[in-house]
Amino acid sequence: MSGSRRIEPRRRRNSVICTFAALLLVVIANLASVQPAASQQSPTATTKPAPPEIAPRGQRDIKEVTYGDWKKLCFTPGGAKTLCRTSITGTFATGQVAIRLDIVERAGDATARLQIFSPVGMYLQKPVKLTIGQGQPYSVPYTWCLTNACIAGAAADPQMIKEMTNGQSLRLEFVDSSLLTLTTSLPLGQFAAVYKGSPAQTFEQDIDE
Repeated sequence: MSGSRRIEPRRRRNSVICTFAALLLVVIANLASVQPAASQQSPTATTKPAPPEIAPRGQRDIKEVTYGDWKKLCFTPGGAKTLCRTSITGTFATGQVAIRLDIVERAGDATARLQIFSPVGMYLQKPVKLTIGQGQPYSVPYTWCLTNACIAGAAADPQMIKEMTNGQSLRLEFVDSSLLTLTTSLPLGQFAAVYKGSPAQTFEQDIDE
């Protein structure tokens, strides 16, 4: 399904398009230039997570989060290359977003980008650990924070995407400020079809000067 909206000066913008336009600007800024906020680690995901400076004191599963379906949205901002985002979102019972995982890629780019949105209050010196099935874990360092979430990001190389398209589950591990490891599992059963398929919506933003 494809939706198109035109934005002109001094006209009231549609609230839905404004929301996604703002999100697009955030994603493009993150793709263009990201410097790790929590550490000076390489922005590329590696299969060997850096050892923690302080050992976690315990572990618990995040059971109060419910995950929705994978969804693919694409954005075409003012003649620039189309940017697509394949995402899954976990919410609390209140409806508040708890965790979101994005695979973001621009048309023509060989490498996609992985972004993980986590709640605030995490121990930022400890990267997020991502494990697909029984494979080797990936270390995803934190890059920046908003008022209501912190974002870990890294290049999602073709091998990572391949593992996700062939896998059934993906496990995330966070360490909070109390040095407690928090774990959650995301379903991957729909990922391949959604990632390779047509977007649920495409948003086009044309601006008249």
